[in-house]
Amino acid sequence: MLNPLRALFAAPFLRRVGFHARRIGGQMDRHFFSSLLTAITGFVILTAVVVTLLEEEKRTFAGFGSSFYWAITTVIGSGDASYVSSPGGFIIGWLLAFFGVAIVAALTGAVVGFVIDCLLKEGQGMGAAGYTDHIVVCGWNETARDLIQELKGDEFTTKVVVLHDLERNPAGDGVYYVGGDFTSTDDLERTGIREASSAIVFPSDRSNEADLRSILAGHGHRVDRAPGAHRGRGQQPDARPPLPPRRGR
Repeated sequence: MLNPLRALFAAPFLRRVGFHARRIGGQMDRHFFSSLLTAITGFVILTAVVVTLLEEEKRTFAGFGSSFYWAITTVIGSGDASYVSSPGGFIIGWLLAFFGVAIVAALTGAVVGFVIDCLLKEGQGMGAAGYTDHIVVCGWNETARDLIQELKGDEFTTKVVVLHDLERNPAGDGVYYVGGDFTSTDDLERTGIREASSAIVFPSDRSNEADLRSILAGHGHRVDRAPGAHRGRGQQPDARPPLPPRRGR
């Protein structure tokens, strides 16, 4: 049972949703939401106490428990309208019903807002790939474009993630795009570099000649360099696997 669940939660879509949920959760004011939850709970308890006092036959501890249950079910829209018989009880029932509608509307708005935010961030390259055993293409140039076209062939099923600092995906459909700088550890993490099978560096110009080998090798991944890609500055070769011998400049 654990393996199917593990496979389910390892799905790229769910991993992306989890990434956005953690991102939005980190921006929320938790004190506000804890105060709101406390206020809602207090309101439901207060209405249960009032109904217990207004309904003479319910003025017992067991009656309070029944009133509390009725108040909760009324908020979620399944309360028994015949539970109360006094005018005050009817008014409280209406208030709880309106309160429940407001809560449902707020939750619906929050879910819709979350979905819209996720779609916008994904379109802007601000999401996380969520893949495993994929190829990460760092940077973009003509050689990268030719490589992506070959990798899109029918016989090649490995997922590809492109990391570059453009406003939109330069690789087109079928390739996941992460907008950012391939010298940034955070942006590399969003590509799933730790779980990638390999990474290929395509500096767009010589100004990108940073110590790319140590950045990617520090994540324990093999770094491939396509023909025409610039080499980084002096760096000792890592142990797994050895990089091609350096050419003199």
